[in-house]
Parts: sequence; structure tokens; C-alpha cells
Amino acid sequence: MRISVPTETKDNEFRVALTPAGVHDLVQAGHEVFVQSGAGVGSSMSDAEYLQAGAQLLDDAAEVWARAELMLKVKEPIPTEYAFLREDLVLFTYLHLAADRPLTERLLADRVTAIAYETVQTADGALPLLAPMSEVAGRLAPILGAHTLLRSQGGLGLLMPGVPGTRSGHVTIIGGGVAGSNAAGVAVGLGADVTVFDTNVQALRQLDERFAGRVKTAASNPFDLDRAVVNSDLVIGSVLIPGARAPKLVTHDMVARMRPGSVLVDIAVDQGGCFADTRPTTHTDPTYMVEGSVFYCVTNMPGAVPNTSTSALTNATLPYVRAIARGGWRAAMQNDPALALGLNTSAGAIANAGVAEAHGLQATPVESFFTA
Repeated sequence: MRISVPTETKDNEFRVALTPAGVHDLVQAGHEVFVQSGAGVGSSMSDAEYLQAGAQLLDDAAEVWARAELMLKVKEPIPTEYAFLREDLVLFTYLHLAADRPLTERLLADRVTAIAYETVQTADGALPLLAPMSEVAGRLAPILGAHTLLRSQGGLGLLMPGVPGTRSGHVTIIGGGVAGSNAAGVAVGLGADVTVFDTNVQALRQLDERFAGRVKTAASNPFDLDRAVVNSDLVIGSVLIPGARAPKLVTHDMVARMRPGSVLVDIAVDQGGCFADTRPTTHTDPTYMVEGSVFYCVTNMPGAVPNTSTSALTNATLPYVRAIARGGWRAAMQNDPALALGLNTSAGAIANAGVAEAHGLQATPVESFFTA
């Protein structure tokens, strides 16, 4: 199969969809891999490494897309890439279509087979291709939040661990899944007073056991969440409903009652965000103010640490890439129900129920796509 890896074009997105080691694996299996020149530079992976691994380097993005039967990306295509979309292309990347009507419509119009990393889901409910980036984003969130709390960044001027005789920062984490639990670990390590909210009591039990009481846990309900958010210095939103838009759990009124200079970091921004005032930002211009509080809502947070993120992503995606390249996407999905749940669009129809619901459209059962 012809597999292509372009240079990412989203603002300050330095990740790349495949490491040189991943290229070598696929080339050894008999596939052709085309990599756009410079695609890995932002992740500290040179063109020379890709050449040594067996990749064919191409300078022109249009040619990289044109050669592809299977296109591997990190982030969703942006409008300048829409012209490269076509019916016989299989696109494997993070899509987050529930929060992106224009891209959804374009994928449908161009009849692209689009497989989303974030909706590949195993029988136990795990999201194996979202998990590594959730881990990265979760661990980044308290670090970025602590930095944003600096007065020079618009925050209230609080040192997260405090010093003897002063208080430490109060951190509320909404969602105790992969991102939330990783955020809790780093926040505790920074010396913060941490509370995690979740509707899943079993998840809260696991957090309590993991942190041996160093993290407070709370069953999520509007009354207790309101009180916790208003009294927090840093709120981290990490709620996820696979494929669907995130629920809005922090209202504008809550933010208006927070201390001026408090910080809110929304990891769920790719899925629309779980704060009412969330709007997407970039690494170039990451924050904005709402009622005196600072919002950090960068849609590609792991792009800030691309060397780590690229390696973690390839580790997770490569088994699925191998399966698609070996027998085609239909056969791969028939053999792996988890991968089948990754199918978002194909032949002008939507396969993911969450995406369809978000846009008021009809979903087509995944099985109906498996006959050519």
C-alpha cells in the first residue's frame, strides 16, 4: 500500500504522524511510505533519519497527498488542505468531527473514508489511540495552568505549591479518566490541593487507591461542582464522550464568581469544550479573559511537546496502520471491532452516531460499509 505522511499545517503543530521507526516497520512489510520533507523536524526527527528508514521524501504537499492510498496525519485537515481530499483516499487521523461542521460536510461531499483515532474503542470502553495524547494533555494541563497563574500571564500571581506559611493552589479536575487522572498526578506532584469530580464512582475509588488519599474525590453533581469551581484557583476540564460533543459543565455564572486571575484549562476543547465560555485557541495566542479569569483552550496541547507526543502516538497507531495496510480498511475493520468504531465517514455517509447526532444527521450502521 502507498502510505503518506505530510507536514502538519495547524498553528504550532510540530508533531508528525509516524516516527522513522514506524516507517521502517512498514517498509519492511513491503509498503511504500512517502514523507513530506521536513515533516519530522519539529519533533526532532530529521529527513536523514526518514531516508535511512526507507521513506521516500517529497517536497510538495500536493504530491504527498496525491500519492497516498492511506494518509496518516496527526490533526484534522484544515481548509487549505480540503482540496487534497478525494473519494479513493483513506484518512487516518484525529478528526473531532462533532465540533467541526465544515470538515464533516467536506468529508461527506468528497466521499472520503475517514477514520478517527479518537473513536477507536475496545470492548472494555478504552480509547487506545486517544489515550497517549490524553496522557500528554493531562500531564501538561497542571503545568500550563501553574504557568498561567503567574501574574505576568494574567493570573492571580499564585505559586502552585505555595511556601511555608502560605496556601497552595486549589485545583479542581472535572473528569477522572485518562486525562483527568494524569492531571491529578502532576497537580499533586506540584504541591496543589486537588479534587477530582466524576460521575463514575468506581473511577473515583481507583483514584483514591492510586493516590492514597492525597487527592480528594467527589461524585459529580451541579451543586458540589459549583462550589468547588468557584473556590478554585485552577479548573481543568477533561470530560469525554467518545465521538460526541462534550457537555457544558462550567457555566458563565460560575466563572463570574471565581477569584479574578483564576485559570481554566479545557482539555476537552477539541470536542467543543466542557466550559460554557470555551472557544478554541492556538499556541501562538493561547489564552483569553472571561469575567477576570484566564481561559487556556489550545486545541492541540500535545503539540507543545512533539518529540514525546509523536513517539507515543506512533506506538499506539502502528498496529492499526499495519492492519489497514495489510488487507485494506474493510478487512481490518471486520477483523477488529475496535477499529470499526473508528470509522466516521465513507462514501458520503456518516458511520459514527455521536458525530451524526451532533450535526442533526443520520448515521449509517458501520457494517453496511464493509461491502465494496
